[in-house]
This record gives sequence, structure tokens and C-alpha cells, in this order.
Amino acid sequence: MCPSKKILLIVDDEAGIRSQMKWALNDLYEVNQAGDREEALAVIETKHPPVVCLDLGLPPHPGGVEEGFLTLDQIIGSEPRTKVIVITGQEERKNALKAIRQGAYDFFNKPIDTDVLKVVLERAFNLYEMEDEISRLRREPRPDDVFEDMLGTSPIMQEVFSKVRKVATSDAPVLITGENGTGKELVAKAIHNLSRRRKGEFVPINCGAIPENLLESELFGHEKGAFTGAIDRRIGLLEMASGGTLLLDEIGELPPPLQVKLLRFLNDGKLRRVGGNTEIETETRVLAATNIDLDESIREGMFREDLFYRLAVVTVEVPPLRKRGDDIPLLANSFLQGFADEGKKQISGFSQTAVQAIREYGWPGNIRELENRVRRAMIMAEGQRILPADLGFETGKGRFSGMNLKEAREAMEMEMAEEALETCKGNISSAALALGISRPTLYEIIEKHGLNKQETS
Repeated sequence: MCPSKKILLIVDDEAGIRSQMKWALNDLYEVNQAGDREEALAVIETKHPPVVCLDLGLPPHPGGVEEGFLTLDQIIGSEPRTKVIVITGQEERKNALKAIRQGAYDFFNKPIDTDVLKVVLERAFNLYEMEDEISRLRREPRPDDVFEDMLGTSPIMQEVFSKVRKVATSDAPVLITGENGTGKELVAKAIHNLSRRRKGEFVPINCGAIPENLLESELFGHEKGAFTGAIDRRIGLLEMASGGTLLLDEIGELPPPLQVKLLRFLNDGKLRRVGGNTEIETETRVLAATNIDLDESIREGMFREDLFYRLAVVTVEVPPLRKRGDDIPLLANSFLQGFADEGKKQISGFSQTAVQAIREYGWPGNIRELENRVRRAMIMAEGQRILPADLGFETGKGRFSGMNLKEAREAMEMEMAEEALETCKGNISSAALALGISRPTLYEIIEKHGLNKQETS
């Protein structure tokens, strides 16, 4: 049995255009048509199409845009995740941008190039399905082996999940490596939650955030009177986590004297409180995490080699966000839905330009930066869809610093022409249409800058 086609709605007052688009797209989608707002809303209510192509010029005033914007508002109001692609004329860019601010996913210029439109539609459907899957996962109770607060479908993250499941079955120490903000503590918590120790405590401590003179007492505890201010006996975190798991975050910051004490504990499972004479046995599993190269620290004499090998029985490397491909928009949408639950704003999703910016950005701060930018966008957004500026991305002016106006214009002209040609796979007509210029003008730009002009059919 063939899978059912994805549902697409085309809203245009011209029957000829609707028929043309249906003929071009009917092999890919279940194409529904509407000639006015009333018909469009009826299809929305009964069919719930994930994607809508909407012409702003609708009756009773096809020469204006008021009816089109009213239709857009009512579609987004009833189905916030629906991706509305506004179809406009070449001279209506202001209206198209206004539509994006009011919740449209993207816009497309007339005359319609169906090959380019197919690409835009495919992206829109993919994003809708991704958001729908996130929403479903949030609603459903999750089984024990699902990684709490960790999303990822990329192959590199599937390898991490597989490794975590394996190491969770043992009590061996694990060293978790990765850049700041990649989610190392979440990996450690997943190991704990999947282990036989899940009913015990999960205790994290940042070794670089506590002064050296207090860190020993924090880890090993102290007896009353052990030092000035020790007015009571204190249980250390290693002892507190007995039967559970202790995460030593930023293990590379652990002072050398404490490295010796930790190594002794890992070897025999016994500790001695500061100022105490009695050895105490605990049943604590130790996980460690670091964002620095411990091999380099060993060569510099800052970290004990024997402790490194004792901690790194198994190493789990958490990849940086920039290497996780489609996980990036997946995580961005997950954060967006989470923040939407907290706030009062009706944000329906990311605009196409915002999704592209999210994909292309290098994310030096990794997941933590992504989360913070999405939170910022929820505060700054004025429309129903997140725009690149809401995320704090520069508009591009900085790339042309040091150039005069003529040089900046030529640099942008060459860059945009190259991008359009690459996106349209060398199709001159499609690239010219995407740029809003004529074919002869694009040929002039290609000749002037010596661009590759291999034209496809």
C-alpha cells in the first residue's frame, strides 16, 4: 500500500494559476485549492494542511492585500505550526516581508518557477514534520532508556547514545570530553539514569568553581575542629553520592594534591575526611568531564598520568554543535517550544531565513549559546515568526568593513549571484528569478566577476 501524500493547500483567486500549480505538484502532494478566504479556512478546518501557498490578492478586493493578510492571520491563529508561503509579485517585497513578520514561513515571487518552488515546499514540509515530532515527544511519556533532555538524530549523536548505553551497565569510571556548552553533564546524567544506580544520588561538582582550600573539604568532608570555622562534622560529596554517581566536572582544574587523594580513592574505594583518622568505605561511581586536552596537561606536568588512565577507562566524546547537522534546527525548535510554554507570546516558528542562519552559523558556544539565542529571540520578536535579527545575528554589514560603497556593492553582487547559481544548480533563469533581475543582467554579473556560468536545462 502506497503511503498517503502530504497535504498542500493553494489559495489563489485565479483558477488558471491554481490549475497550473496543481498540475506541476500533483505527483508529489495531495493538492487542495481555494479561491477565497472562506474556502481556504474550510480546507484548513477539515484537512489541516501542513503547508499553504497563499496569494495575498484575494476577493472581494483582489487588487489589494487586506484580504490576504486577514487570511494569513486566521490560518496562523487556528494552526500555528502551518507553514504559509506567500506568493507575491516582483514589486511587492514590502508586503512579503510584512507577511513574514506576521507569521508566514517564506515568500515566493511571480512568475512561479515550479522547480524552485518544489525545493521551498520540501523544506517547509520537513520543518513542519520536525516540529510535529518534537511536539509528539513532549506529549508522550518516555521510556526509561530515552535520554533525558537530549535530542539528536544525527549519526554522530547516535554513536554517543550507543556508547552511553554500553558504559551505563558497568561501574567503570568514564571520562566525558567536549567543548564548553556541548552537554557533557547531560551525558553524565544519562549514564547515571540508565545504570543500576539510578535510584541513588547524582551529584555534580565543578572542580574549577570552588577555591582550592575549600575543594578538599567539599569532596572528602571534614571533622569538627579540623580547621578554623569547622564547627560541625560535614559529609563530603564522595560520601554523599555513595550508591549513586559523582560527576567531577572540569576535572583538569583539580589541584595536584587532590589528584593524589582522588587516585587513592579510585583505587580502593576508601576516603578519609579532613581532620579524621578513620577510613570510610563508600560505593560511589565517579564520572569526570573536561573541555581541555588532558594529554597536553600531562605533558606540562599539570595532571597526573596515572589518574588520567584511572579516570579514562572509557572515554565518551561529545561532539560540538556545528558537527551535528540536522540536530541544530531540531534543538532550536525544541527550545522554542519550551520557551513558548513559559511565555505569553504566540510565536509560530522560525522564518526560512532564520532556519538558514541557524544552519550556517558556527555555534562557538554550542548548545548553551543556541538555547540563549532562542530565548533572546522569544523576547525580541515582534512578529509571529523568529527572524535572524531576533536571534542576534548580524545583518552582514560587518563583512564589508574597510570597503568603500562601490567595493561593497560589487562584493555583495558577486556573493549573492554565486549563492543563487549554487542554489539553482546553474539554472540561469531560476537564479535570475531568485535575485529579482533579468537573465541578461545576471549574464553581465557572471562575465564581470568570472563566475561559473555552466547553465542547466
